Amino acid sequence: MSETSPSEVLDVLDADATTEKRATWEAFEFTVLESGAVKVVNASHDNPDDHQYTVHTGGRIPTDCTCPAFEYQKGPCKHMVAVAIREPVLEAATAKPVLKADGGVVVERRATDERPDDCDCAPSFDGLPCWACYRDGFEVPNPDARADE
Repeated sequence: MSETSPSEVLDVLDADATTEKRATWEAFEFTVLESGAVKVVNASHDNPDDHQYTVHTGGRIPTDCTCPAFEYQKGPCKHMVAVAIREPVLEAATAKPVLKADGGVVVERRATDERPDDCDCAPSFDGLPCWACYRDGFEVPNPDARADE
């Protein structure tokens, strides 16, 4: 899985307590862009379209944000912290893309072929993996899954 935990990322960012609380409590929506940056929309506002910013990452750390707070205050903004504490978002933003032979792009999301402990694949899924396997990057059901007796 990930090489850096959210708490380690927070240690590096060194945000103040107020910024961390706001990053946790406010209703953010995330879109990982092709560039690996993350578009962050603060849906807590009456007009979320006026509160959209882009967070860039370097390594597995949010490095900057296009919001005014990042430009004018010391330390990371709440958008950077929001990305940092949501491990799936940060992992998707920092995953290395792999080109497919058909010209498409897939994101390498798993480091091993070991199925997750919460695998719930069943033959009745019509060729689709369970959520736990899909979340970990598997595109087919667990071949070792058995139907309940």
